[in-house]
Amino acid sequence: MRNAAVTSEGDQIRWVELPGEEPSRVYVHGLGATSPAYFAEVAVHPLLAGRRSLLVDLLGHGISDRPTGFDYTLEAHADALAAALNSAGIVGAEVIAHSMGGSVAIVLATRHPQLVSRLVLVDANLDPIVPAPGAPGSSGIAAYSEEELLAGGWEEIRDRAGSHWWSTMRLAGREALYRSAVHLTRGTTPTMRQLLLRLRVPRTYLLPEADAPLPGTDVLTEAGVAVVSIPDCGHNIMLDNPEGFARATSAALSDHVGQEP
Repeated sequence: MRNAAVTSEGDQIRWVELPGEEPSRVYVHGLGATSPAYFAEVAVHPLLAGRRSLLVDLLGHGISDRPTGFDYTLEAHADALAAALNSAGIVGAEVIAHSMGGSVAIVLATRHPQLVSRLVLVDANLDPIVPAPGAPGSSGIAAYSEEELLAGGWEEIRDRAGSHWWSTMRLAGREALYRSAVHLTRGTTPTMRQLLLRLRVPRTYLLPEADAPLPGTDVLTEAGVAVVSIPDCGHNIMLDNPEGFARATSAALSDHVGQEP
């Protein structure tokens, strides 16, 4: 485990690091998750092993600190992640990021381009989401007020999440979980999708085959984003089909995929 202070108050982001060759790979989890639990198997898969790999927990999640004074916007998450990567001596990393982590990775590549050489987005959020009471995921969490969530709404979220997601969600600070969900549903200005279209690094978007086609695929493809469907999986592609994930990610990180047209 490694760590770095990423705020003026000294709050720490922590990560599990696997030794290997450069350029480094950075794995970023989604809302209420943790990178070691979600990415360990695929990071050591024969198709992906051998690179220096940082399995990073965003601030407020997993083994990282959970400050209650942090605002947990996508921009703040990206800047804190950038501080950790700078501390680790990272330049031009291949960033592999799931769900909310994909949104953070897009903002990271926009605000700190020296840190990112390639992006693999794993069923990432590209557009704002309407909060919906009782819905699963970020939209249901964002439908509460922060006071409601802290007063007991988290118990309803726990019950809707199920034991698998809750096993990592319970590690997140409750303020962190709520604020991250709110800002994920609000998105960025311009939107994450628009930011992704403007980036000039090789970019690949992985989604479950059952959810294809991805809305706006034609525009993404025209901008040089490779959109790849993975069979036999749900939202957690790397857990549901690690072999398919490893094959698609290895291809995405090869020299000929995701280049600008």
